[in-house]
Amino acid sequence: MKLFRTLLIAAAASAAPLPALAQSITVDITGGISSPMPIAIPSMPTPAIAPTPAGDTAALGRQVAEVITNDLRNSGLFQPIGPSALGQVSFAQVTAPDFPHWVGTGAQALVQGFAQANGDGTITVGCYLYDVFAGTEMTRQGFVVSPANWRRAAHKCADTVYTRLTGEGPYFDSRVVYVSETGPKTKRIKRLAIMDQDGANHRFLTNGQNIVLTPRFAPNQQTIVYMSFVNDRPRVYVYDVGSGRQRLVLDQANMTFAPRFSPDGRFIVFSMAVNGNTDIYRVPATGGAAQRLTTSPGIDTAASYSPDGSRIVFESDRGGTQQIYVMSADGSGQQRISFGSGRYATPVWSPRGDLIAFTKIGGGFRIGIMAPDGSGEKTLTDAWQDEGPSWSPNGRVIMFFRTAQGSGKADLWSVDLTGVNEKRVPTPLDGSDPAWGPLLP
Repeated sequence: MKLFRTLLIAAAASAAPLPALAQSITVDITGGISSPMPIAIPSMPTPAIAPTPAGDTAALGRQVAEVITNDLRNSGLFQPIGPSALGQVSFAQVTAPDFPHWVGTGAQALVQGFAQANGDGTITVGCYLYDVFAGTEMTRQGFVVSPANWRRAAHKCADTVYTRLTGEGPYFDSRVVYVSETGPKTKRIKRLAIMDQDGANHRFLTNGQNIVLTPRFAPNQQTIVYMSFVNDRPRVYVYDVGSGRQRLVLDQANMTFAPRFSPDGRFIVFSMAVNGNTDIYRVPATGGAAQRLTTSPGIDTAASYSPDGSRIVFESDRGGTQQIYVMSADGSGQQRISFGSGRYATPVWSPRGDLIAFTKIGGGFRIGIMAPDGSGEKTLTDAWQDEGPSWSPNGRVIMFFRTAQGSGKADLWSVDLTGVNEKRVPTPLDGSDPAWGPLLP
């Protein structure tokens, strides 16, 4: 069941005609980091204060504005002037901004909106984007949600603003599954955990009785595939987010690990160690016989599909050191694409198909990117140990985990494709192995 619906709002206060859309301001996604766009985001008013299970509509209007502020700030492309620094906007001004006032704040763009209680128990969050200097509206949308899902409406509004001003796809209304860690370095407790991309709505999925590693979302986000040491046997499992039940993917004695779903959700690709050799296999997600895709001596692992499902990128030490290879989805046409210094691990294909992210090993661990043919290699981070990249839904940001030297404790971080905008992702405990899911339906 859908948690919200989107509508094009005709007006908040009246049936005023839609102004001509402005084309004057955009954000340079490469240069915007050094000069982020000032954007004003006042608290969202309400036509009438009404109670909801998540708080009254006046409080929700302020909280929505704060989430939008944080989303846009974390992108590195905007310099938000949030509700705490701005006066209250009247409901009538939502569709008729006082543009001279906003020019005086130094903001180039303005995000306004409203929070309104509906008779059926839902709320409507209106979202308007204005070009301050041109004095024109750029876009508008409304989101009807249950009160419990007001944060999703805020993320959707932030996505609307981000997409309109950058030309990039949205990514704020998404979730992350990862491994939550606690305990001493030699005896870590590792649990599956899930949260919104900004760290909100956090919850644990497993109790830590068994070590878990490398969780990955199914395309429908209803299931997660991962490796678990149940009964001290490392094997691949699928976890159902709704019911909390898990099932074994392949019931056999060999170690299975590094799983990932195909883009259509029909297959799970994984590695299996047999008689000292590790190869990549795939199995129907519903169960069945496994098909072997690689046969070279050595370790083939960390398989990741291209977004169209036609190819797979993976790491292999068949040539003597860990390198990145690509092959067709049926295992044919295997070829090496990494030829720089050092070793390469954990490759993952961008959802846009244009890049592959990886862990670069040599003098430390770094997050890097390259084109699918191996060209254009670029290192994005420069800490002691950064590894395990995972792409945002729009292919613009990479989440990974960072371990401080000698600590054994990891945290989640993100970096965008410029390599400049690094942010720590908040988690209650230590975290590793993040997997960024697609946009929520």
